[in-house]
Amino acid sequence: MARHKPLARKLRLARANKSRRPLPPWVIARTMRRVRFSPVRRHWRISKLKV
Repeated sequence: MARHKPLARKLRLARANKSRRPLPPWVIARTMRRVRFSPVRRHWRISKLKV
């Protein structure tokens, strides 16, 4: 990817990076482990962003 990124692309990448974190433990506890992982979790090598 280019070193100089447009601001819009940089913001989209930052938002995707923030949504990559795992679920907090209190969510798993509150849902009694029905929700165990984040559905928007993404691996950088497996699925690519359409940015």
